[in-house]
Amino acid sequence: MDASEQKLISSYLDESTNAMRAFAEDEIAKRALLAFVDSISVSIANGGKLMVAGNGGSAGDAQHIAGEFVSRLFFDREPLPAIALTTDTSVLTAIGNDYGYEKVFERQVLGLGRKGDVFLGISTSGTSPNVLRALEAARKIGAVALAFTGSKDGPLDVLCDYVFHAPSAKTSIIQQVHIIAAHIVCGLVEQRLCGKPATA
Repeated sequence: MDASEQKLISSYLDESTNAMRAFAEDEIAKRALLAFVDSISVSIANGGKLMVAGNGGSAGDAQHIAGEFVSRLFFDREPLPAIALTTDTSVLTAIGNDYGYEKVFERQVLGLGRKGDVFLGISTSGTSPNVLRALEAARKIGAVALAFTGSKDGPLDVLCDYVFHAPSAKTSIIQQVHIIAAHIVCGLVEQRLCGKPATA
């Protein structure tokens, strides 16, 4: 391994560690996650569901999050209703072709969502047009609008009931923090709705 490669590894790990430390010390971020837990738990307890969407790596995160809810995270339990709006290629390409890519999540929220549901939009930049439109749609139908984003404030903030800001401006680091935050949220929702501690 040459010196430049060693430097890149060390630098990236330092940046990742610093972001996680900042997250661990951020009381506002922790309160936001508890608000996520409250919103999702109340929705599911009342017959609602969680919808999740994002682009690129955040699309993968949306699917990861939905999978943790429907399958399991820390212990065996009943499935919890969650759906990633990033997986149906026929729906995505039909909407993208007929209405434009900026509407691929909006139309799914309007078609599948109901009052009392929760929509979680993931945008590392906070400016993804299709996520912003989906958040607007969620508010329109009476769903709770949540978002995961990076450290910068942006148009996303004013469209949400609650926002979690990862303490970084680098996309890859933001995504690392997002999936850890999502595991925390899912674990606490499991604990509340299924009666076992999240540390099981």
